Amino acid sequence: MLVVKTIEELKEIRKGLNGTIGFIPTMGALHDGHISLIKRAKEENELVIVSIFVNPTQFLKGEDLSTYPRKAEADIKICQMCKVDYLFIPEINAIYENDEVLIKAPQNSYVLEGFTRPGHFDGVLQVVLKLFNLTQPTNAYFGKKDAQQLALIGQMVKNLFIPINIVACDIVREISGLAMSSRNIYLSVEQKEEALKISKSIYMAGNLISKGERSSKLVKNKIYEVLAGLDVEYVKVVDKKFNEIEVIEPSNTIILVVVRFGSIRLLDNIWM
Repeated sequence: MLVVKTIEELKEIRKGLNGTIGFIPTMGALHDGHISLIKRAKEENELVIVSIFVNPTQFLKGEDLSTYPRKAEADIKICQMCKVDYLFIPEINAIYENDEVLIKAPQNSYVLEGFTRPGHFDGVLQVVLKLFNLTQPTNAYFGKKDAQQLALIGQMVKNLFIPINIVACDIVREISGLAMSSRNIYLSVEQKEEALKISKSIYMAGNLISKGERSSKLVKNKIYEVLAGLDVEYVKVVDKKFNEIEVIEPSNTIILVVVRFGSIRLLDNIWM
């Protein structure tokens, strides 16, 4: 594996690459969720590029940019074990001359995550587009846990005619059921135990729907019952264009749950 730290070096390397390329953009603090993306990319491509970059433009004022987990040495070892071909770890000033955001996310980015974090997706789409331009992959891999982000990246690729296939990958969970997240390390033992209510509520919703329940209101109320005592930011039932729906549509529904533990936000969802 070659660790690449400058844009100039990456551009030079990319000129000489042939065959299919799988790309996984990350913010580091790699866990089993990231590893699952890398493994799938290895299976489906001749070469794999991973990037690690904590993107400042997607953090709002007061969010955890300064304390976001950074584990460079461990991340490099994980990528080596996964047989990544190229690991791109640029400096901030290599990606941005300043923090100006040149891309505006579409209007539907200002609901759900975009409502509580206005401007967040502007920064996400900007950095992803920059990384796409640098790596020029055949396939790019993203987890379904960040469902709205995944949808917006797919929309950007389609709208801008970018010749990249976006591959949506299933959520990877801890043995307990908790969705994998770099931010899970912030949780105390007690909080982690309480957080299990999130996946429990998701499984319960999926079970209700599999038995024929189609009322979004009823399913949401049942989820809130399971989440009793937690600081629930929102529970939403949406179609795959992120419009809220009253009737659950098989194969066209996502149920989204966001819960706060102080400054820590945990996301989970189920795709129906």
